[in-house]
Amino acid sequence: MFRANLAHTGASADARPVTRPSLRWAFDTGDKVESAPAEVAGTVYVGTFANHLHALDAATGAERWRYFVDGKLRASPSVADGVVSFGADDNRFHAVDARTGTKRWTFALGPGGEQSSPAIADGVVYFGAFDKFVYALDARTGAEKWRYATTTRGILSSPAVAGGTVYIGSLDGVVHAIDAASGRKRWTHATGDRVWSSPAVAGGAVYIGSDDGHVYALDGASGAVRWKKATGGKVFSSPAVADGVVYVGSDDGHLYSLDAASGEQRWRTDLGGRILASAAIVGDWLYVGSSDGFLYALDRGNGAIRWRYETGDKVWSSVAATGRGLFVGCHNGQVYALEQATAEGTR
Repeated sequence: MFRANLAHTGASADARPVTRPSLRWAFDTGDKVESAPAEVAGTVYVGTFANHLHALDAATGAERWRYFVDGKLRASPSVADGVVSFGADDNRFHAVDARTGTKRWTFALGPGGEQSSPAIADGVVYFGAFDKFVYALDARTGAEKWRYATTTRGILSSPAVAGGTVYIGSLDGVVHAIDAASGRKRWTHATGDRVWSSPAVAGGAVYIGSDDGHVYALDGASGAVRWKKATGGKVFSSPAVADGVVYVGSDDGHLYSLDAASGEQRWRTDLGGRILASAAIVGDWLYVGSSDGFLYALDRGNGAIRWRYETGDKVWSSVAATGRGLFVGCHNGQVYALEQATAEGTR
């Protein structure tokens, strides 16, 4: 699932840290990969600008199947109950059998494509689309349960679901809280510019970035601002949260560590280029890609760079950290699987 769980904290409880990376395999998709991979039961699912969803063997990188869509696949897939759910630029939302890659159902959207990564909770799949709606569909049948209208622009932000509420941002600059059962508005909060970032929910707060250059902490029940912190650029990256600390990237090229209660900066680290990807948390480690073409591993306590892995192109895909290693896509069309190196540097 995108950002590791329904609350989108980015904290991977079952993953093991990769302290010394070794390339296990790389798979060439044929075009840019911005989708964050999802690894479930030994299969990696990932979308590509080459109009395919790929299912790859997590151990070898061998392709198990591919599913064609008539448009780019930017968003990240979610997997639940043997079904892979995702949207694409073909103005449709798709559900595909996770084992065989055969179509289960599709749902027609309005113009503009779908670029929100879905969240699946209690048999319902939630996502936003560029047609300006947030949708709730029956995950088994694709039947519409409700749709929620935003205002003037579409949605790239991906929903977090917590406490019976769906939280999501939109390109009209607004953060929305929606009742998960009925689709009714609970509250909205207007930021100063477009919201591409996806929310993370922890400790009763909703953390999200905005193109106005701020990271916001909003009260989950009321939408009131608890704090907002200025960075040196737009905040496309989605926050990660663990142990009372928020980690988020900025267009200014820095990864920030902020106190979750106050917004006070603990550290910031220069990663050499715009950071559109979102950090994954594994124990005391952070993993995040940068526009400078590297995947970085940082010490969560002080922000020190522990290692970096050169990919050769922008890394806007967010890392999937699992018990089988790290999986990430790149603008060069590759999907990389990194694992822990032995003392001799071999697999």
